[in-house]
Amino acid sequence: MFGISGGEAILILVVALVVIGPERLPEYAEKLKDLIKSLKRYATGAKDDLRETLGPEFSDVDWRKLDPRQYDPRVIVREALMEDDEPQTPGYQAASVAAPTVRRLEPGERAPFDTEAT
Repeated sequence: MFGISGGEAILILVVALVVIGPERLPEYAEKLKDLIKSLKRYATGAKDDLRETLGPEFSDVDWRKLDPRQYDPRVIVREALMEDDEPQTPGYQAASVAAPTVRRLEPGERAPFDTEAT
């Protein structure tokens, strides 16, 4: 969480204990707890206000499906290029393009286009 490892969290706690002091640490822990609770209430209230504002038609939307992080641009471009659309220009015929064949080279074998001497 927050990109902090276990060792770093312990170090932060030790530094906080030294800086704040053991007698004031419970007071600051209580303040931190209250701050986190108020932030959670604020976020929940904002989410409820947004649902109320958008109306019931948006309550059943699966937002995970619309997350842009799940889309791979390479797949989108590949699918767009592979679509079989009807030509827009009369008399136009799209050339069929075969996928290139890839052959694995044997150890020590050079590619036919390789001009660098080994």
